[in-house]
Amino acid sequence: MAPAPYFISAFLLLLFGFVTFRVLVRRDYLKRGRLTPLSVFLEYAVFFLWGSLAYLDLLSAPSISRVGPILRLIAWVLIIGGVGITLFAMARLGIRRIHGLDSKVLEASGLYGVTRNPQIVASGLAVVGYALYWPSWHTAGWAALYLAICHMMVLTEEEHLRSVFGEQYARYCARVPRYLRLRRQRPDDR
Repeated sequence: MAPAPYFISAFLLLLFGFVTFRVLVRRDYLKRGRLTPLSVFLEYAVFFLWGSLAYLDLLSAPSISRVGPILRLIAWVLIIGGVGITLFAMARLGIRRIHGLDSKVLEASGLYGVTRNPQIVASGLAVVGYALYWPSWHTAGWAALYLAICHMMVLTEEEHLRSVFGEQYARYCARVPRYLRLRRQRPDDR
């Protein structure tokens, strides 16, 4: 895909993601305390369109990866591991909570005791694996777009969880990083 249409598509998707997560989904959480079927559909639409950008890039580039065998192996480990961990985290959370329909219990153990967003982190590993397997400026932009879209979604979800769980969620946030802890936490950091 040529640079101009790609950047225009990415900008429009970012705008659609902002309206979906920071306006519509946020409104549902504030007014109803849960997501409506329309909001769930729009969330899926944002990620479907985001995923489609990668395929548009593949149509304009050779379909065979141009990286060496070691990098290809690392990429596949990240892709398979990321997808596997994502599915495990989603199964542990449950379909109702994934779709914002049930917020009665704060999940804070297992993977959720390491990161508040294991699905985002694990899916991010798969995205990085994909970008390593088919390296290009488009896939680098595609990965950055993933981060931006997910961050908007996470901010909206955190606002909702803070209103539902209050002090319990604040303690959880103080103990568990939003994504990953990049440095060892010292006792005086708590």
